[in-house]
Amino acid sequence: MRIRRKKHLEERLSLVNNYVLVADRDIPNVNEAIKDKKYFDFVSLFGNENPVEIEIGCGKGGFIVQKALNNPNVNYFAVELLSNIIVMAAENAKEKKLSNVKFFNSSAEYLPRYIPNNSINNLYLNFSPPFPPTSYESHRLTCDRRIVEYKKYLKTGGCVYQKTDDKPFFEYSFDKFVENGFEVYDVSNKIDNGEIENVVTEYEKKFRDKGMPIYALIAIKKED
Repeated sequence: MRIRRKKHLEERLSLVNNYVLVADRDIPNVNEAIKDKKYFDFVSLFGNENPVEIEIGCGKGGFIVQKALNNPNVNYFAVELLSNIIVMAAENAKEKKLSNVKFFNSSAEYLPRYIPNNSINNLYLNFSPPFPPTSYESHRLTCDRRIVEYKKYLKTGGCVYQKTDDKPFFEYSFDKFVENGFEVYDVSNKIDNGEIENVVTEYEKKFRDKGMPIYALIAIKKED
């Protein structure tokens, strides 16, 4: 389903321009673009040396804004492709006067151009589209190529936290992280039992209200 362009979108984006960064469109071909590095300097971007955590596919920003509220000494960098959606996330952050969260209007495939190696402490994948594992596997945020990229972004000991309502996608992702050298744990029950911190996303609330199970994993980058 196509998402309709919001009224006054450009005006709304201009009012949150301190929160939203936009990927350059100077090199349309992604394979060429990622060779021309334009790494973010997170110290300059946030004005401090606090640890950085990233969410890919932040949607309306409920998760990342709550994380930023809960952890003022951590910087959060949230990626979202759709400007229609990211504007709502940025407005939410602005309303709460947060200084430790930024949003990046980009697709995941361009991130190697912008995210420096060994710069991220933790990475979050919340209810990413599962896409069919045959013809559209390369679109999955846990395909081999994406996981290799995450491994470069993360510091040693850094974690990928993934949640999904799709069991086959969860099992696929679990296996892919293992195959790419991560130490992986199924923490679905620990989240359900409240044993580990869980910020509930918009999708998660909807699924839980319907009594649907949620599957979660932690993948830890081991020392090279």
